[in-house]
Order: sequence, then structure tokens, then C-alpha cells
Amino acid sequence: MSVQSRVSRNIQRIRREKDLSQEEVAHRADIHQTYLSGVETGKRNPSILVVERIAKALGVDVSAIFKPN
Repeated sequence: MSVQSRVSRNIQRIRREKDLSQEEVAHRADIHQTYLSGVETGKRNPSILVVERIAKALGVDVSAIFKPN
């Protein structure tokens, strides 16, 4: 599995586990909801700074975003 796929899946999995909407996470991370959707589906490749903001919005350490399943 590529790093991009792992990041996408982990963001989506963590968001769902925490019962958060894409809109809520996007708002907390100061990104657009459609951008977050693109990240989760693997259509967008976020910068490390955006991954860090998403992790903070999800309430997890950034390392959780990169962990293999």
C-alpha cells in the first residue's frame, strides 16, 4: 500500500471512529470540505502541513495518520 493510500484510509477511519463529519474536521483544520473529501478518496495529495492540521483536528498525533493498518 502506498503512503498516500495509507494516509487517506487512516484519516477516513479515524474520522469515522470519532463520529465526526467531513465538514467538522475540515472546519477544525481550516481546509475546505471538498479538499478533505479528495484527501480521503486519494484524489488529493496533501502537504505535510495539511496532514498535521488534519491530525490536530482529529485529536491524534500526526504519526497515527501514517501508521500501517
